[in-house]
Amino acid sequence: MIRLATLACALTLAVAALPALAQPQKFDKPEDAVKFRQATLKELQKNFKRVADMASGRDDFDAKGADESATRVAELIKQPWPAFGPGTEGGKARPEVWTEQAKFQDLAGKAQGEMLKLAAAARTGSLDAIKAAMGPAGASCKACHDSFRAR
Repeated sequence: MIRLATLACALTLAVAALPALAQPQKFDKPEDAVKFRQATLKELQKNFKRVADMASGRDDFDAKGADESATRVAELIKQPWPAFGPGTEGGKARPEVWTEQAKFQDLAGKAQGEMLKLAAAARTGSLDAIKAAMGPAGASCKACHDSFRAR
């Protein structure tokens, strides 16, 4: 009973904190936006790679570690998009980010959806479920990079 009450309390606190995490970032200078999105996407890539390495057999499977990393990916994938606002051109982003906003936002939305699916798969603790979610998740990243990331 105590364990259930502790879990309920932790869940309540986590849900209460979500609105603060969802607040859009404010940037004083365009270069601050570039730095923020690059740092966020770099951390996302690090966590995604950790799960991908387990799914591919390059690293030993650790259900808890996969869950933690996939959950972090699902959190991070929501954060960089406000940092691609008008006047924030530069970094590794192609100019098409700002001239093809509808396509960019569509691909960003698809990536968010696939990362949520990956996190849900990782929560199951099933390596097979994670493997099944990795392909579409990776493809969603690639689609955006192919169109909008400078080489």
